[in-house]
Order: sequence, then structure tokens, then C-alpha cells
Amino acid sequence: MARISPLMIAPPAIFAGLALLFYVGMQRENPDSLPSALKGKPAPAVVLEQLGQQKLFDDSDLRADGVKLVNYWASWCAPCRVEHPNLAAMAEEGILIYGVNYKDTDAKALGFLKEMGDPFAMGGSDAKGKMAINWGVYGVPETFVIDSKGNIVLRFAGPITKRVLEEQIRPAIAAAQ
Repeated sequence: MARISPLMIAPPAIFAGLALLFYVGMQRENPDSLPSALKGKPAPAVVLEQLGQQKLFDDSDLRADGVKLVNYWASWCAPCRVEHPNLAAMAEEGILIYGVNYKDTDAKALGFLKEMGDPFAMGGSDAKGKMAINWGVYGVPETFVIDSKGNIVLRFAGPITKRVLEEQIRPAIAAAQ
């Protein structure tokens, strides 16, 4: 009678365990959403460096009348390329978008904007990622919807697709008005 080795059982058992974890993870209500400790609170301080000829935004711009978006992006970020046409379309509608170039070189960031277009009303560079830490950013792209008082209404991690725009961003903009 052949003896079953533990080495023969381990790979299928590991696979089954991982499959179960993935299945449970996929059952979450919204797997793309990340909780934000900042929701409903004032946006953290804006500390940016100049990026080309872009007008820098600061704390007072975030607290000015009207809803605005703060979008963290980078030239090396493939999902940023995916969302860029949607940012441009929102900017054409008159939605204020402030861009924060994250951990990128000025030359590459400016090349990206020259190639793709610049949808940002104002912007700047966070080359070392210090501002992003205070905002709770863990990667790019990430977008924050900010109300007239400078409070964060929504944090969205990931590219803004048309679906995300209609199901999450626009409702957050409406709630912030």
C-alpha cells in the first residue's frame, strides 16, 4: 500500500486555503474602498514645491468656496494614464482639480502633462512624499473630494473610470455642495 507523503498534500491544501481567502475577500461590499480617518475632517496642510509653471495651491485654496478635487498622480503610474482623460473631461465641465505630483521628477511629470494635457487648475510637486503621508496616501492615483470648508468628503484610491465617476465621485461632489 502506498503511503501518502505530507509533501503531496501540502500544495493542494495551500491552494485551497488561498482560494478561500480570495473568495472571502471578493465578497466584501466594495473591495476598492479604503477607510479614511480624515473623512469629514479638515484636509491636512498643503506643502508643495513648484512644478513647472503650474500655479501652486495652498490651504486657503482648499477652504475657498466650491467643491474641488485633490488628485495624487505620477508619470510612472499606469493607472494615472487610464484616469487622465476622465480628469480632463471633469476639468472641461468646470470641476476644480488640484494635482499633486507624487514622488516623481519634474522633467518626467512635465513630460506627462505635455503628452496627456494638464487638467489641473493648480498643482505642485510632492517629490519626497511627505505631504502624501499626512493625507494617508499609500499609492497613486488617489483622489480626494473637498468641500467649501476644506473638509474631506471622499477619498478614492485607484483610477477614476467612468463608472467610478458616476457612482462615487459625482455623488460625493453633490454631497459636498
